[in-house]
Amino acid sequence: MFVDDRILTLFKRNAHHTLTYWSVFFSFGLCIAFLGPTILDLQCQTHSTLSQITWVFFAQQFCLLIGSSIGGVFKRTLLSALSALFVSALVISIIFSIIPLCNNVLLLAIAMAVSGLAMGIIDTIANIQLVTIYQKDSAVFLQALHFFIGFGALVSPLIADPFLSETGCGNHTGNATEIMHHFRDLLRNSPIAEHNITHTVVSHDGGEGSDSIVHYAFWIMALINLPVPLAVLFLMYREKLLPCCRGSTPPLLDKDELAMESQQGTQGPEVEQIQHEAGGHGDFFSCCQNDNLRGLPLSFFMIHILGGMVLFMTDGIVGAYAGFVYTYATKPPMLLPHKTAGYLASIFWAAITAGRLLSIPLSYRFQPVRLLMFNLAGAIVTVLLLLIFYTSHTFLFVGTCLCGLFLSSIFPCMLAYTEDILDYQGCATSVLVTSAGMGEMVMQVLVGSIMNTEGSYSFLLCGVIIACLGFIFFIALMLFQRMHRNYLTGTSKKSTMVEEAAPDSNGSAKAEQKEENDAS
Repeated sequence: MFVDDRILTLFKRNAHHTLTYWSVFFSFGLCIAFLGPTILDLQCQTHSTLSQITWVFFAQQFCLLIGSSIGGVFKRTLLSALSALFVSALVISIIFSIIPLCNNVLLLAIAMAVSGLAMGIIDTIANIQLVTIYQKDSAVFLQALHFFIGFGALVSPLIADPFLSETGCGNHTGNATEIMHHFRDLLRNSPIAEHNITHTVVSHDGGEGSDSIVHYAFWIMALINLPVPLAVLFLMYREKLLPCCRGSTPPLLDKDELAMESQQGTQGPEVEQIQHEAGGHGDFFSCCQNDNLRGLPLSFFMIHILGGMVLFMTDGIVGAYAGFVYTYATKPPMLLPHKTAGYLASIFWAAITAGRLLSIPLSYRFQPVRLLMFNLAGAIVTVLLLLIFYTSHTFLFVGTCLCGLFLSSIFPCMLAYTEDILDYQGCATSVLVTSAGMGEMVMQVLVGSIMNTEGSYSFLLCGVIIACLGFIFFIALMLFQRMHRNYLTGTSKKSTMVEEAAPDSNGSAKAEQKEENDAS
């Protein structure tokens, strides 16, 4: 069979939970991708300038980091985890529905900040819960989880595209025009959406005409997302976590925790001590408390740091490439037509989605460390070839597709690999999710600034440097993994010697006592 019976049995046992976590990640993807294509219409709606509307991006990304950092605090019980997912998914639908009512940039930034906070909480909780349920088999299910981000990121712009306007607001020149065309043409010129069905009448003073119907796109996305919080609510009902249906049957997670405790009983006492001191999966800030860090080896900390740095670099490439490949393609030496260059972002996201789907069976066949090595090396070679053949239009499209395929599965593989090293009791999930989001935000700003000052050629050069740094951090992570394994092995031997010596000392003491009694 393609997947053995054990994996299928695990999935069937936890199917309801797993499908629910996958669905909330669809909400995540739906919310993360709509802002770019609709930014022109939102600028018209809020009567704002380009410099003002860019704060909307910052507000969303910054609050996404905060949500990722604090998301682990909601996993203490199944009730709090599912409640947080329900509220977050519902908030996304509410935000979609009220965006058309935000008539100034401040209100829009606040709305996007709230959505970013909800997205960050979803990101951390869904990853933690799947890792907790499947543990050493989590790689397959994490790949599927992150496939739904790509799926939602593809669906969202395609829904918005027919309702977008063709013209801008006011007189924009220079870089402003280029950036606005960049956001507009990312998906407008995709093979799926050849033209828009409506036009917006825009006045020269930046006002929006009465023919704008972009609000329909947001209301449609709100309706599409509405079944997700209902699915979470239904899971809470099935697990008897709602106040109206409390019962004596323990929730599924309680049963899983009992099973985990029985599994941990077969491990050495030194591993249990490390796990207890690590404090389990927590939020980013609780991981930094002194009580949780006391007595742990250096390798434990370095695994978290280096794993986070790998994702800081690789997710940074994803954000920078998706954001600026269009700008790079329309500048010298490429000078592609705007319509042709508009295909690149769609190809990149489609490749990421296909790569995550392909990685589901690969994660079952191969260990995460091998997939990570292959994907990181492939990303470096691809970006390096793009740099060498920087004048080839054909290879730009081929390289964009390959780059998306190689980068697609690095995050879930790194999450499964790092948690496996730490016996699923560290703070890796919270640290890695936070580091990945921070890398995506920072690298977009850094690469965009370098391109603005040094020219478009620096775009691929930055990609090569960032990919090589990610590979170096991964090699260092493998070295510290050996150190951590040796530490656990040495601690295990020491504990075994202590246990073997204890009966001998008791036996010799009893023998001496018996000899004294016989002599008397």
